[in-house]
Amino acid sequence: MIAIQFQTVKKPAERDTRDIWQLREALLKEKELQSSLLSEIRSNEEKLAAYESKRKQSKEQTLKDTLEELRIEAGVTEVNVPGIKLKIEPVMEEIKPGAPVNRVVSPELLKRLLNELNMYEAKYIAIDGKRIINTTVIRDINQVTKIDGHAIKSLPIEVIVGVDDNTTAEKLYNRMKVSKSTEEFFIENLRLSISKPNPNVTVPAYDDSIRIRYMEPTKEGGDS
Repeated sequence: MIAIQFQTVKKPAERDTRDIWQLREALLKEKELQSSLLSEIRSNEEKLAAYESKRKQSKEQTLKDTLEELRIEAGVTEVNVPGIKLKIEPVMEEIKPGAPVNRVVSPELLKRLLNELNMYEAKYIAIDGKRIINTTVIRDINQVTKIDGHAIKSLPIEVIVGVDDNTTAEKLYNRMKVSKSTEEFFIENLRLSISKPNPNVTVPAYDDSIRIRYMEPTKEGGDS
């Protein structure tokens, strides 16, 4: 009886001890799983934060790039691009002794030249250091040719023409070599010389204030 009682008491104690270790092992596994899940959550949160930061930076960079493109398009930024240079100067050898030397280029000649350059895919142009933009006005004021108020007082002057790539610069050069502008300038006792294509010409920025007319800022949330 004593032996039987001893066994009866002993077996539950052994069963309880085993259950405790099993519970501990199960709890440890749960903790490991929880730790793994927390690590995965933190990793995903970090990825989301990094993605959001990158998205914001991408938006900011896109806005900056767009603004820079608009500035270049408007002509308010100096550009270094492929292109050619033209030189306008008097034809000294054709002038008779005692005859006056033509040291002035008319607005009409410059306008024709600009039209021809634009027709041949010129994108950036400066005449006598003055950047030409969409609103540029070339006119005669008191027998002085002026470009947006800049007076061309004497010759020679330089015309810098920029394009998108070297291939276009080569085409522009070949077309200008046989253009009618050369003849038109020669009739006025002026020589139009064309330099060979250059992979890097500097076209200065427009240095005057740009006047915007017929435009008004829109109200946020209202009709434009």
